[in-house]
Amino acid sequence: MSNLSTKSDMNIVHNEVAKRFETSIDGQTAYISYKEREDKLVYDHTIVPQELGGRGVGSALVKHALDYARENNKKVVPQCSFVASYIDKNPEYKDLL
Repeated sequence: MSNLSTKSDMNIVHNEVAKRFETSIDGQTAYISYKEREDKLVYDHTIVPQELGGRGVGSALVKHALDYARENNKKVVPQCSFVASYIDKNPEYKDLL
């Protein structure tokens, strides 16, 4: 079995106490954190440990976070440049801005 994670087997959990969506792979935790502001979610940091880089982990976290916002009728403020660039590349999420 390959140790590369695919998006489908990535287990992303919503840590409501820490206000972040996170996934742990090979003992490393990657996450996207947010702040709540009225009906908006301010996505402020996307953190992917170097060991997990290049596997699509950050993009999977951002997609999960944007889908969460949509399902909960929240608007998104992409304070993190990674989130902003993901939305640029995936225009189907522009309506969340």
